[in-house]
Amino acid sequence: MNSDLFQTLQQLIGASHVRPGAESAAQLTDKQGSYVGQALAVVRPADTDEVAAVVRACVAHRAPIVVQGGNTGLMGAATPDASGRSVLLLLDRLNRVRQIDTDNDTLTVEAGCILQNIQEVAREAGRLFPLSLGAEGSCTIGGNLGTNAGGTAVLRYGNTRELTLGLEVVTAEGEIWHGLRGLRKDNTGYDLRDLYIGSEGTLGIITAATLKLFPLPKAQSTAFLAFDSLTQAVSFLSHARAGFGASLTAFELLTADCLALLREQFPEGPQPFSNAAQPWFALLELSDNHSEAHARQAFEDVLGSAFEEGLLADALIAESLAQSEALWLLRENMSDAQKRAGRNMKHDISIPISRIVEFVEHTDAMLQQHFPGVRNFTFGHLGDGNLHYNVAHPLDSTVEAHMTRYSELSQRVHDSAHAHGGSISAEHGIGQRKLSMLPRYKSAVELDLMSRVKQALDPLNLLNPGKVLASVESRSTAP
Repeated sequence: MNSDLFQTLQQLIGASHVRPGAESAAQLTDKQGSYVGQALAVVRPADTDEVAAVVRACVAHRAPIVVQGGNTGLMGAATPDASGRSVLLLLDRLNRVRQIDTDNDTLTVEAGCILQNIQEVAREAGRLFPLSLGAEGSCTIGGNLGTNAGGTAVLRYGNTRELTLGLEVVTAEGEIWHGLRGLRKDNTGYDLRDLYIGSEGTLGIITAATLKLFPLPKAQSTAFLAFDSLTQAVSFLSHARAGFGASLTAFELLTADCLALLREQFPEGPQPFSNAAQPWFALLELSDNHSEAHARQAFEDVLGSAFEEGLLADALIAESLAQSEALWLLRENMSDAQKRAGRNMKHDISIPISRIVEFVEHTDAMLQQHFPGVRNFTFGHLGDGNLHYNVAHPLDSTVEAHMTRYSELSQRVHDSAHAHGGSISAEHGIGQRKLSMLPRYKSAVELDLMSRVKQALDPLNLLNPGKVLASVESRSTAP
């Protein structure tokens, strides 16, 4: 153990906020239990200046730094390696709301703020912060920024990158970039903000952000839709975009197998279309800035014309907030339903919407050819092309036997996504889990440019090493 660094860290931020890594099992294991690391120390700085001081101390001792927020990521990006040399930096004490500006529609918060708390602060001010995802009660905005999180409202509002105007970042040298600008136009050179967002803590440490706010919708309407085919669902999405315009907030896809799994694992939950023969379903949400009556009329017009044009098999419109929340439970419970049923192979992919039907039909058939009997639980954000293409074990096999073929099956899925113009990671990032996959799908030019950015911004390769990029040459020599 590097006792000199440990003592220095205690002096910098207080002994009560620095503990040995061996005493921090929960922080050293990722959410899914797939990665377990070791750390020299786990430190909890109180503010940006303390973060910068910790980084400078780590640089002096050539100690790697791994940043962690709510530890809800799925790619192992916030888990240190097994060397025990890293300092694990927890940002949970950086949880202050620094400013809310309703004239400029911005909110400045620190990286350790829980996403749900940010939503509530915005709502109390009569505004909407639209980023919403399953882990919002425990994930932090710093982690959302680090992975450029998506969620259910990307269709209307965009990913976290599109919701962010400015950042405050501690650099790899321990300097502070004060970039908390509430500007929607700032064309003064390279966009450093976009470099740090989505970099998974490998280029700098995001300590605060200035976020965009929006008017609170005057009405929200929800419908659960049934389709005779995926082709019909995709065609309906184009129809809905044209009919609803910017009011279309979410369009979440589920298969009939997903609904069957939900009924099996959550029998007390909502049971729409329980006897339906349709293979595909979608949860649609409309956010209207006029009135309940206006939203209802828009629903009736768009859904009515869809029925007339043969773009919709059936529709269930929520008549109350309680019904709307019940329908959303179908989407929100999918992760837990899969967990209860046993581990499966998860794929967070994005495909151009125009090629999703082709991808699904091709990939489903290909998997049955090579892995007979596997079951597809395909769901996700059809509105932005992001599918969670998850594959469960055949009923005549076991989870354990199925998972032994993870690498082979996943490569086939990712190859298919790539061949259809897609990406192997839509919103979860790369982290450790997809580290070895990236060179297969990124060109040599892309990987070289990424490596050069990493070397320029983190020349000692101390910020989250071994994540995103498989190897980066360090320009330093150990002291």
